[in-house]
Amino acid sequence: MTLATTLATNAATAPEANPAKTAHMPLQAEPFFALAERVFSQLQGDEQLFLGLDGEGSDFVRLNRNRVRQAGAVQTQQLGLTLVDGERQIEGSCDLSGDAEADRSLALALLQQLRERIPHLPADPYLNLDQTPSHSHRALEAELPAAAEAISTLTAQAEGLDLVGIYAAGEIASGLASSIGHRHWHQSRSFNLDWSVYLDGDKAVKDSYSGLDWQPSAVRARLERQRERLAVMAQPSRQIKPGQYRAFLAPAAMEELLNLLAWGGFGLRDHRTQQTPLLRLAKGELRLSPLFSLSEDHRRGLAPGFTAEGFLKPEQVPLIEQGRFGQCLADARSAKEYGEAVNAAAESPESVVLAAGTLPSDQALSALDTGLYLGNLWYSNWSDRNACRVTGMTRFGSFWVEQGELIAPLAVMRFDDSLYRLFGDQLEALTGERELRLSAETYDGRSTASALLPGALVSNLNLTL
Repeated sequence: MTLATTLATNAATAPEANPAKTAHMPLQAEPFFALAERVFSQLQGDEQLFLGLDGEGSDFVRLNRNRVRQAGAVQTQQLGLTLVDGERQIEGSCDLSGDAEADRSLALALLQQLRERIPHLPADPYLNLDQTPSHSHRALEAELPAAAEAISTLTAQAEGLDLVGIYAAGEIASGLASSIGHRHWHQSRSFNLDWSVYLDGDKAVKDSYSGLDWQPSAVRARLERQRERLAVMAQPSRQIKPGQYRAFLAPAAMEELLNLLAWGGFGLRDHRTQQTPLLRLAKGELRLSPLFSLSEDHRRGLAPGFTAEGFLKPEQVPLIEQGRFGQCLADARSAKEYGEAVNAAAESPESVVLAAGTLPSDQALSALDTGLYLGNLWYSNWSDRNACRVTGMTRFGSFWVEQGELIAPLAVMRFDDSLYRLFGDQLEALTGERELRLSAETYDGRSTASALLPGALVSNLNLTL
């Protein structure tokens, strides 16, 4: 593994200080495919081999009190091998150094280890590999500033604010090569800025900005909006009684609910075993609002368009169409088990898109009139999975609204409601503008998951305590 990390941790770091500058080695397809060819030449008998590469070159900057507290860079490439012999398969992985000869030796040593172990494994009844050679190459460019420039812009515009957050940006690449003849490469560059601005104690307003085109004006607009909301946050918290209230759910709040819905909502196995929370929708017993159309959409190109088994993903999979259930997501193993076509690498959405509505975002509060503005939802979980009922908390960026104006911060409340209601007969409108939200997850590497979401106006949301 090539791991270049530079840390700059100093409580006195000035806001204009530059994060450490690092030079990332470019992630390229040619060295990966050249390595694959050399490894394939060592196969024996009827062996088949799939090689997968996951790599990234990313900058990370952590901020506290609008000061740089930690700045670093990570560069890594991991090679995965899947050896198949008859109906048996075995997997292994190793970190690459970037030196061609050293990486070849590592890969061949790993291949030999897998070859020695595979005879001791049982046959895999759900082994499912694409036997048709295919090729693809996609590289998404992005207008990204240097990390120092991005952070300098942020801290200058946030002067006087208690800003806490993390900036992550750079390149992510995935490659696939097989002895069958697959050659696929996917590469993208993106940024993700996730932060909160604190007023006092636990009073804060959260926001995020992510995508492929960094615009300082967009950062400025978000910070100006946060300053306005901090002024409202300074008012005494509004304590309201449990009950049903009109509510506007911002895209971040919608993302929280849809992330929960993705947990078993669309997987083929979950549907065939009748464990999905959307079972009644899939059976046609219930229907969501005709305004609600959800799809898995790879046309944005943030996630690879191929699976580890060599299958090409369709550009789009309709999950819910105008309130009616569409198609399940089927990975290679479930597709083999249930006799369906592969259309996903995993059985939960990774590039989700919710169709836009017609409500202008700048008119959302006036359309709400009186009720709740929910910028975020927290700690969501199923309260009754079979009824598609969820529970969670309001917290940062939640306000009481009267006559279309933010009046006071909302005291922390618990909600408990069915998504059949919220996305069904209680859904009044979706905004015409949508927000691209990239996953901030960095466990085992930066995530390529994303969501393109509008805000939603609902007639009533049930608050329990």
